[in-house]
Amino acid sequence: MAAPLILTEEQTLLQGAADGFLNEQAPIAHLRKLRDDREAEGVSRDLWRAFGEMGFAGVLIPEAHGGMGLGAVEAGIIAESLGRTLTPSPFFGTAVLAARTLGAASADQQAAWLPRIAAGQAIVALALDEGAKHRPDRIATTAERSGNGFRLNGAKAMVLDGHVADALIVAARTPEGTTLFLVDPRAAGIAIERTVMVDAHNAARVTLADVQIDADAVIGPVGGGEAILDGVLALGRACAASSLVGAGDQAFRITLDYLRTRQQFGRLIGEFQALQHRAAHLFSEIEIARAATLAALQAVDGERDDAPMAAAIAKAKAGRVAELAVQEGVQMHGGVGMTDEFDIGLFMKRVRVLNETLGDPAFHQEGLARAQRF
Repeated sequence: MAAPLILTEEQTLLQGAADGFLNEQAPIAHLRKLRDDREAEGVSRDLWRAFGEMGFAGVLIPEAHGGMGLGAVEAGIIAESLGRTLTPSPFFGTAVLAARTLGAASADQQAAWLPRIAAGQAIVALALDEGAKHRPDRIATTAERSGNGFRLNGAKAMVLDGHVADALIVAARTPEGTTLFLVDPRAAGIAIERTVMVDAHNAARVTLADVQIDADAVIGPVGGGEAILDGVLALGRACAASSLVGAGDQAFRITLDYLRTRQQFGRLIGEFQALQHRAAHLFSEIEIARAATLAALQAVDGERDDAPMAAAIAKAKAGRVAELAVQEGVQMHGGVGMTDEFDIGLFMKRVRVLNETLGDPAFHQEGLARAQRF
């Protein structure tokens, strides 16, 4: 029997805590300050440690390693709050993608990294994609056996927070299949270039040239990376959908406030029926996206076979709806909507980047269409 598409009392309390914490500690003004001050790292380590103190950084990490031991729904709640405030944070890359990947790691690897992530003391980045688009099935980076370990060669793009990472999880091809490696970013042969994205969030390009690593750097079995990534990506896409829902919903709220205060021809523009109809349609679409996203998060928590498909549906739907929300918001603001003075333009940029993260709507729609062929 499917779970009801509503939050439990405990999850509602977590939602209130996350919204309250981010609105106080990292509102949109926090993003603007990091951007305008041209901070070298582009993220606040102090804020990340505060995430640890609140338990947010360890939401998916077992209690034995200092985490909260919660699930995908709770991670999605925090991700949605981050979408509302546009906060640059290692949460998605480290607390979601890396933490879930390390769930398949050895006991020593987990003991070395999970407690530090849970405390907000470490940033770990997943280095998966290699081109302008998300294509996890096209990994060109190679790992050749060398001595008692492996030698890595290749290049990675869109490595979230890779420029400040304390460790990298690198996906590479071996004769046995895709394999995941836990790599020190300071190792000889690694070059990292920060990429400031259009939304003022952070990624990096990582180049690996004859990087020598020991055999104990492998996460899970050699050639077992694809199976691990299937679960990681389902979770990541559902959490990215949560951030899209948060960003789209907040853009909608900002637009509603504008409709209620802006006057034209001696009337509040929110009184015009055409704008009311568009707002009502957008509200309905956001609620559908929110339901699809919660369903995907529940499927991930239940380890259901359809979790990857549910996550793809949520990511595609939330991406389309969030894009509609920011486009409608900018248009209803008029020309001023594209000026930096108004926050609505910042949401448009963030939605654009979130849509590209782990596959845009077209990527997931094509995958769903192929899966439905008879």
